[in-house]
Amino acid sequence: MTSPLSSRRRSKTPPPGETGQEGLYLRSLSDRQVVVNIKLRDGETVRGWIEYFDDSMLRLTRENQPNLFIYKHQIRSISEVGRRRVTRYETAEMPGPVEKVL
Repeated sequence: MTSPLSSRRRSKTPPPGETGQEGLYLRSLSDRQVVVNIKLRDGETVRGWIEYFDDSMLRLTRENQPNLFIYKHQIRSISEVGRRRVTRYETAEMPGPVEKVL
């Protein structure tokens, strides 16, 4: 005889392997041009911002270094560095430091 508790455990379905949030997160990083660190499966870490991505790869754009196309299956983790990439045009428009006079 089976207990009702054991039949309930068997009827639960496992959580989905894909939540659909990966694309939204990568789109957010790309649109905001957030600088990220990408740790690869071989232990190497690369830094840049995600310019383009699709189902199997992404393009990492880096300052003063070659851009990289990285297969997603080679990525261990992506972490935000915490600052937005500033373009040349924004730098030219930004006012200089403000001095306080007491």
